[in-house]
Amino acid sequence: MFEQLKKEIDLKLSSAPVFEGAQLPAAELSPAPEHTGADLSLNWAMAAAKTLRKSPMEIAKQAAVLLREVNGIEDASAAAPGFINIKLEEGFIIAAAKDRRIKDNSLGYGGQNKILIEFVSANPTGPLHVASGRGAALGDSLVRIHRALGYLCDSEYYVNDAGNQAQLLAQSLKARIEGKEPPENGYHGSYLIEMAKKAPKDLKEEDYGRWAMEYLIKTQQDDMEAFRVQFTRWFRESELHQEGAVQAALKDLEKNGYAYEKEGAVWFGSTQDKEAKDDKDRVLVRADGRPTYFMADIAYHKNKYDRGYGTLVDILGADHHGYVPRMKAAVHALGKEEKSFVPIIHQLVHLLENGEQVKMSKRAGKFITLRELVDEVGADACRFFFASRTPNAQMTFDIELAKKQSNENPVYYVQYVHARIHSIFAAAAEKGLEPAADILTPLTPQERALLLKLVWFKPVLQNCLRDMSPHHLTTYLMELAGLFHSFYDTCRVIDENNLPLTRSRLLICQRVAERIKKGLEFLGVSAPEKM
Repeated sequence: MFEQLKKEIDLKLSSAPVFEGAQLPAAELSPAPEHTGADLSLNWAMAAAKTLRKSPMEIAKQAAVLLREVNGIEDASAAAPGFINIKLEEGFIIAAAKDRRIKDNSLGYGGQNKILIEFVSANPTGPLHVASGRGAALGDSLVRIHRALGYLCDSEYYVNDAGNQAQLLAQSLKARIEGKEPPENGYHGSYLIEMAKKAPKDLKEEDYGRWAMEYLIKTQQDDMEAFRVQFTRWFRESELHQEGAVQAALKDLEKNGYAYEKEGAVWFGSTQDKEAKDDKDRVLVRADGRPTYFMADIAYHKNKYDRGYGTLVDILGADHHGYVPRMKAAVHALGKEEKSFVPIIHQLVHLLENGEQVKMSKRAGKFITLRELVDEVGADACRFFFASRTPNAQMTFDIELAKKQSNENPVYYVQYVHARIHSIFAAAAEKGLEPAADILTPLTPQERALLLKLVWFKPVLQNCLRDMSPHHLTTYLMELAGLFHSFYDTCRVIDENNLPLTRSRLLICQRVAERIKKGLEFLGVSAPEKM
């Protein structure tokens, strides 16, 4: 219904004789500031001012008159410097709030475009650390929201199980088995001491690296399972080499004029490309014939396209800024549109415990693993906290706050509303009361505000995809919880002296609980019925 309202607004404005013949922008609806007393606000007049060659206020006044004729709109008015404030009819708000549909029907089946979101993809040389958790929460929530809105979207974890990592891992494990320190350039984490204890006694030295890598891959898979992340596929780099995909990708680059030989090696030549330029040419195949990681990455992305994916989303850690231009150049060299490659870089996570930052050094093997954090504060708090900031902002994760069972803790604040509503349902059931089929009018200000917030659920999900960040959803859920608290404190839900009103408010509670449960589900967070 909300989308239909937007279409009718666009149609009314574009077909109006007063604006006829102009290339007008589409109307963008947003919540109106509280002081206006309105429900929606449009900056359309300011966006159209240059095209129409009129002042924004003049356009806003003309548009407001037209919009009063649109079904569902009770009133519309102009406000300086050119906003259009809209008040909706109560019947429209109620009907829109009751509408459970969130799939975007305009997409058709799957939106005609398969999307692949690759995330975490940590090297299988140690347990997952906290920053991997941030990438996992981001990627998994985006996959869930894409699917909910009707997109065909898969998730993938790329396992770098080729190259010299297995050899370094083998040397490090061997040292730990022998009670020695690993080589300086090896892996120093204490997890290797535990692995050395679990290594089979009959394990041959040449198999140390492979055994250790498989052990760690299984550990990472278990960590993701505990973090409520399910991947469509765990794709191994070794598969590319076994299938000859790396050589095939190299031939494509040569055919397209992007590979050349110099000093016995094969180089990727992108510096002369005007459309997708990297800062320097890079080695694809070393002089000894071994392909570089970059060459394997190009082959992997070609493989993604070959599997039918039209949009490739790569979620990368904070140390991957230099990776983006070279991969954009590679995508262009493969003959694909640059916009089909969507890189997202998430920033670092700083852990705060008892008011002090936890110092971590991955190189020294001293770091808090994702599993340790999940065990300490729970998957719910981890998922919600990680999702609450935009990827491009560094975040501080307050461990003590995440463990609090009070309204100071944002995930507890939201979950408590869901649990409280279920306690209301239980009390109503004891009295034989069920939600009504419809909501009574006139609405109180608290009922109206709460129902209006429900209407914004789908636009918030669309904003998450527009910005490729679920932080809009965490903000929405906290605001919805706040409005419910206000409603609950002001509007008595169960009133045996007014059963029609009781059943009406039970329906409002039901819709709020549904939205909170669904929103938390998209974040990978549970919605408990008791707390």
